[in-house]
Amino acid sequence: MRKPLRIIFSVIIVYCSCLVSADAQDNNWREYLQQLMEDEADEESIENMYQELIMLETNPLNLNNVSTEQLERFPLISYEQANELANFLERNRPIYTVYELRNVPLFDFKTVELVIPFFYVGEMEVVKPSLGEMISNGRHEISNRLDKTVTPRAGYGVFSDSILQRYPNRKYQGEDFYTSLKYSFSYRDKIQFGVLGEKDAGEPFWQKQYSKGYDHYGVHLILRDMGRLKTLALGDYRLSFGQGLILNNDFMLSKSWVSGNIIRRTQEPKRHFSAAEYGFFRGAATVYQLYGLKFTAFYSNKRFDANLSDYGEITSFKNDGYHRTLSELDKKNNTREQVVGGNINWRNGSLQLGASALYHKYDRMLNPTFQNYNLFYLRDSSNYNISVDYSYMLSNITLAGETAIDASGAIATINMAQYNPNYLYSFSLLHRYFPITYNALHANAFGESSRIQNENGIYLGASLNPIRYLTLTSYVDFFKFPWLKYQLDAPSKGVDFYLLADYAITKASNLEVRYKYKQKEKNAYYPESVKTVLPYNTQKLRFRFVNSQISGWSFRSTVDMALYSLKHYENETGYMLSQSVSYRGDKRVQGDLYAGYFSADTHAARLYSYERNILSTFYMPSFYGEGIRLAASGRYNITPMLSISIKVGYTNYFDRESIGSGAELIDGSSRIDIYSFVRWRF
Repeated sequence: MRKPLRIIFSVIIVYCSCLVSADAQDNNWREYLQQLMEDEADEESIENMYQELIMLETNPLNLNNVSTEQLERFPLISYEQANELANFLERNRPIYTVYELRNVPLFDFKTVELVIPFFYVGEMEVVKPSLGEMISNGRHEISNRLDKTVTPRAGYGVFSDSILQRYPNRKYQGEDFYTSLKYSFSYRDKIQFGVLGEKDAGEPFWQKQYSKGYDHYGVHLILRDMGRLKTLALGDYRLSFGQGLILNNDFMLSKSWVSGNIIRRTQEPKRHFSAAEYGFFRGAATVYQLYGLKFTAFYSNKRFDANLSDYGEITSFKNDGYHRTLSELDKKNNTREQVVGGNINWRNGSLQLGASALYHKYDRMLNPTFQNYNLFYLRDSSNYNISVDYSYMLSNITLAGETAIDASGAIATINMAQYNPNYLYSFSLLHRYFPITYNALHANAFGESSRIQNENGIYLGASLNPIRYLTLTSYVDFFKFPWLKYQLDAPSKGVDFYLLADYAITKASNLEVRYKYKQKEKNAYYPESVKTVLPYNTQKLRFRFVNSQISGWSFRSTVDMALYSLKHYENETGYMLSQSVSYRGDKRVQGDLYAGYFSADTHAARLYSYERNILSTFYMPSFYGEGIRLAASGRYNITPMLSISIKVGYTNYFDRESIGSGAELIDGSSRIDIYSFVRWRF
């Protein structure tokens, strides 16, 4: 069966690659986020950005009234592009069509097509609407999501009392489905209010002993532009100061994304409306503006999950949000954290200066289980950080950076320069220095590691249009780890290289070639009984052809290859052939089909492939071994305000008789998942 499958997939790809039409290419922002996710961006960042863009698409901004602050909050354009757009609008208002964006410096055709869904052209409002008018003219939305794995898993089986007494965590305490319920109200970006409830598969739902209903609840209220009070956030929210050296629980995307968007800026509080149970604040935040000064202050008081020692000290944070077994339920909200901080931001023309401070405290001691690599981790119940940041635009060059200090006196710094002469070229340079003694547990800045500590590096990025229809995006990142790391018993170094070539064959079709090379070091045994540190590298190559037709059909054919090499060991390889077919030609009915064949020697050579998920979420599975992945999804708009989406996914492995392990073990070689989503807007 395997050989015919390969032939079938090859025929499908060749066939769809021959489809060429003169219709407009689809530059849908959802497809853009898909590419970011395929570049191994943080899934939580993608989810946060997705929720933000959904809100902005539902409440587009009026180009004849949009402010510089609103443009700088818009996540799909860079710091320089936001300022160029603000200057263009200041000079040319009123404008009469969104397509005048094509005249904005630094905006190429793809950028314009990408951002158009989030803007409209309306009257230049002189009188701001009252609170009552905003409430009466706002948008309401209610959505419900229900996912279920049809294939039985071990954790939902029947166990005897004696087995459960001995192994209590073998059984999940709840039902075998995921569900969430959301309600939101918004008036443009001026008022945002939302409530959500969510439970993961395996978590109890409205049971007698767990009578709170959903496992996780969230609520937020965001008010903007109330005179000098620019923003008031209550409930769940996210914040980012400077370049993220002391605080960033907003977006932090892949290195390929920042090749032309390397400079971050202090952000006003944003709502947290995803179902993630970590990575946000719960409390209040406010932004007040007085002439050229903007003051941000916030306070958060939130309980979270942690792994505790026998002495009641925090050994590590538990961020998966699962409360399915007795052990997981015992850790639920067992620790409290309070965070308080603020930022002062001053802007005068092209110069921006900022100062930030943050203090956080746990209600128990943080004391990670001692290992050589975590010798310099924070071991205290509290910590503080202070930083200064800057940005300066000089003609086509923008300089920016941030320098921070922690309670121990350790100083970290990140500085960058971006050269943007026009939309055809951009170049970026970034240097970072994060000493091994620096601790900032709410930081999230540019780097190879998720922890802003024990890393030095230099990054060079470029985006070029050397010839018509061809776009090149590339970067190279050199980094060092002066101290030990997890599973690495010596100082180490590495390099990360990326090249993406996108060629528009016609207005309807394009060919994408992507190559990624990363070299690092790790512990290994060579010969088998001698532990040492060896270099390894991973290379990934992708060919993708996309064809979009005005009739609503689009085809995407992809070939992925991976090569993993550890010095002195045999190479491990993997490849995947996949085909997607989408239909968007009817306002009431939309659909997607996905088929993929994969073959990878080991987990190290695994392949990632994007398939369109139901309306509210992304899905980015990884595959290794040998098998096929099939998925079909559809959306039906019952009315313009009411829609239902359903997806069925099927994975079959040819090289194994079971999938997963522990309570997630499936006794068989295949898995079936069903996803559903209902949305009502009014």
